[in-house]
Amino acid sequence: MPARAKLFLASSNRGKLVEYRAMAEQTRLAPSIELELVPAFDTLPPFDENAPTFAENAAGKALHYARLCAGLIFADDSGLVVPALGGAPGVLSARYAGPGAGAAERNAKLLRELAGKTGPQREAYFVCAIALAESRRAHAIVTGRADGEILPAPRGEQGFGYDPVFYFPPLAKTFAELTPDEKNRYSHRGQAFRKLLAFLASR
Repeated sequence: MPARAKLFLASSNRGKLVEYRAMAEQTRLAPSIELELVPAFDTLPPFDENAPTFAENAAGKALHYARLCAGLIFADDSGLVVPALGGAPGVLSARYAGPGAGAAERNAKLLRELAGKTGPQREAYFVCAIALAESRRAHAIVTGRADGEILPAPRGEQGFGYDPVFYFPPLAKTFAELTPDEKNRYSHRGQAFRKLLAFLASR
């Protein structure tokens, strides 16, 4: 890794950037990493995330923006997988309840779909794929996974998305009950990002 590597996140979401910076701070590599959003992201042609897997969406997005911007570009795609629902919400996690629906509506739909299901039928996992690209070349694709189960009702005030209904047995909390530090350490996104940093450190 160069003395200080600068990575650009393919997103306009500053909250996500803050989260990634916090994850970096938990590692010994923090002094070697500088994280920023892709400049003027909202003015660039958007990438249509319509691939069937998280890894393909992340790689496609990273390569798309790497062709438009100089430097190391990283992009992620993540979501919730419930095997009893055939893998849904999956790559459609953000659109599970239809266009314009919010997190509460997506959670409500998920709980309706799981009504009457118990035990292993409520098992679920979060997946995050992160891809790193530069110019027209993909350098790495890494993934992280957090296993848990879907509760019958939301719990907790932290987090976002499906966090209030996703129970994480190792800490006996939902993701919405975790502190930011706990979530960064155990989440699918935290796992994937640490793998990305390890890849950079090995270059």
